Amino acid sequence: MFAVTADRIDTDNPLEGLGLGDRSDPQQPEGWTTVRVRAAALNHHDLWTLRGVGISPERLPIVLGCDAAGIDADGREVIVHAVIGDPARGRGDETLDPKRTLLSEAHDGTLAELVAVPARNVVPKPPELSWVEAACLPTAWLTAYRMLFTKSGLADGDTVLVQGAGGGVATAAIALAKAGGFRVWVTGRDEAKRDRAVKLGADAAFEPGARLPERVDAVIETVGAATWSHSLKSLRPGGRVVVCGATSGANPPADLNRVFFLQLEVVGSTMGTLAELEAVAALCASSGIRPLVDSTFGLREARRAFERLESGESFGKIVLTNDT
Repeated sequence: MFAVTADRIDTDNPLEGLGLGDRSDPQQPEGWTTVRVRAAALNHHDLWTLRGVGISPERLPIVLGCDAAGIDADGREVIVHAVIGDPARGRGDETLDPKRTLLSEAHDGTLAELVAVPARNVVPKPPELSWVEAACLPTAWLTAYRMLFTKSGLADGDTVLVQGAGGGVATAAIALAKAGGFRVWVTGRDEAKRDRAVKLGADAAFEPGARLPERVDAVIETVGAATWSHSLKSLRPGGRVVVCGATSGANPPADLNRVFFLQLEVVGSTMGTLAELEAVAALCASSGIRPLVDSTFGLREARRAFERLESGESFGKIVLTNDT
């Protein structure tokens, strides 16, 4: 099969470690199934892997990718759940399994013609969603869904601030928050991206660090150090910041005086459960909201897709398609 792999780690020039070529078809352990991939979305997780974050050189080469939609061994149209974990070890939540991994960390990922996953790790693809749209859901959209509807504590009519217009999780959060009945504000460095965020559904867009008209009930934080101070200052007393990433740095000043005095809550969130993936897929099908797709490339054009991802110019998801 053809696959896109991390062949070696290069911290400064991650794409130098990117491999494209033939690889043996995946082995299917007992209790697993093989999915023929029709579309697979890129994530910054793939770039972090090429930089050596969360993986050791001994595990290379490994097929990249967390997101996919395709056809399983029984001929069903499915979406792949990227979290490999045991709900029993996580008190009913596989994301809390201490041994959980994501596809492309310990097991080959989805940027290939075929991917092997545990049989429980597929959910039906709603017929209303295209292959490309469905492939966008398992990481960015699932992450945003969990942050908003499981972790944020938001109620109907509350205001949420989404930091960093343009990223996959941020664009998903805007669309999902509007569908959930929340007022949505967003920040972004680029004026064009702020404008696009408003067209996507945000009620208002602001420059990074801008003083907001009023404090918000929750913040969706994916950026990290660059926006952390603003996130805390933007919260009302008792508000909550939900963190799923730290692309600009993981160690900002904690500002503990503000946290305890205003009784703020800082909540971490990673991916989501199989049930939450089913829920976000159903919400997209029933509400008409769809993942924003920046661009699509053929599987064999993966290097061009990665170049666009690394450039930071994309707005929405970048997806690889496979028609073989």
